[in-house]
Amino acid sequence: KLLVIIGIIVILALVLVAVFSGRRESDTIKIGTIMSMSGVVSAYGIQTRDAIQMAIDEINAKGGVLGKKVELIAEDDEKNPEKTMNALIKLATKDKVAAIIGALTSDCTLAITKEAQQRNVLLITPTSTNDRVTEAGDLIFRSCFKDSFQGSIVAQFAIETLGAQKAAILYDMNNDYSTGLTKAFQDTFESLGGRMVAIESYAGGDKDFNAQITKIKAAAPDVLFIPDYYNTISLVIKQVRNQGLNVTMLGADGWDELTGQAGDEAIGSYFSNHYSPDADDPDVQEFVRKYRSRYNVTPNALAVLGYDATYILLEAIERAGTTDPQKVKVAMMQTDRKFVTGHIKFDEQRNPVKSVTMLKIVKGPDGKLTTEYVGQVNP
Repeated sequence: KLLVIIGIIVILALVLVAVFSGRRESDTIKIGTIMSMSGVVSAYGIQTRDAIQMAIDEINAKGGVLGKKVELIAEDDEKNPEKTMNALIKLATKDKVAAIIGALTSDCTLAITKEAQQRNVLLITPTSTNDRVTEAGDLIFRSCFKDSFQGSIVAQFAIETLGAQKAAILYDMNNDYSTGLTKAFQDTFESLGGRMVAIESYAGGDKDFNAQITKIKAAAPDVLFIPDYYNTISLVIKQVRNQGLNVTMLGADGWDELTGQAGDEAIGSYFSNHYSPDADDPDVQEFVRKYRSRYNVTPNALAVLGYDATYILLEAIERAGTTDPQKVKVAMMQTDRKFVTGHIKFDEQRNPVKSVTMLKIVKGPDGKLTTEYVGQVNP
């Protein structure tokens, strides 16, 4: 009898644990994020993760989503697509997240979009601009503009604002981000009457670009488009200037953070971006104030994209009244309001229709490099 009583007590205890665990589980909505918080683009990954957390904390302070607190589970993929896949599987199977915000870079996001679609996991990348990102299926979204639009805008800016007639490109042939921007820039520049006089490539990880720069210098371009991330750009532009090539250099959003990496050789260059912390938009200024107060740093463009993506996703879950991915995607497509990076609604491929900000690298009053807001180009 004693053993029977003990057995009953044990069973009841296990049932109670399961019930209360389930209650705790149901009181929380888990959101996953996959960011490159270490490695070559860690400055992007850390700030984006921090901005996502800030948005979640704000939403939780106002009552959460569907009356529940939102919990962020962050995974670091070190900008390694294989680790991105491992993170996706963990978040989907072990953590059972309602949705995923990520990944950071296009190569990492492209590694997981098909898997996310097949596993019925809704995914919104804040920052992956490669055109192919949303092609995997109807559960894949992004909150940033895509490369074909960004590259086209830079080419248009080169011709219409800078008066360029001849252009050269120096790009990473093994990088989806770099190759996508290269094609978009070339196609638009030529369609607007410009002439490509040199297109040179390198492989990711290269440190010496002098041979390519020598060929570009001989072609005498008016502008040099270099679509890559800030850590590589800081090496390239120094060698460009060391060769005495005084061409106007152009870049894309991967140049964000360059002002903290480069010297005076970057002055006078232009790049497209998702926002400017110096814009007089009240929403921008409020976001920058809150982020600086919390993290003691001026937020980069990828941070603000992470912030916007979080609000887009969680507002959609609230509108849907459920975390069911199929219903949340419908609510996501109904997005149509102003966020920090501008007014956002989605096209039929789940890409946002939004504006592009053009920035110029200048020297500030304190002698340090900074960016100057040049203007905004609307779609």
